[in-house]
Amino acid sequence: MTVPKDVVRPASPRRIRGERIKDEVYRQMFRLEERRPGAEISLALVLLRVWMAADSKPASAGERDWLKKVSPICLEMIEAALQAGGTAHSCAQ
Repeated sequence: MTVPKDVVRPASPRRIRGERIKDEVYRQMFRLEERRPGAEISLALVLLRVWMAADSKPASAGERDWLKKVSPICLEMIEAALQAGGTAHSCAQ
């Protein structure tokens, strides 16, 4: 039996979780672009949570690739926001 092309299959729980994670990261990035108070710490926290979740649960290669691409962008945004606010802290690298 074949599934008709116009029938949409429900998304898997893993895919739904991945989309929610991406939504939350992008939401915090937009908040930071809007210069909302506390947005830099919120973005940093959500990134930390995502990385911790990625280490504790099996993630798809696509999710990890996305996380590796978006994290440096987020870090640059956080650093720029802190410098603009005059409260920049240099990170040891």
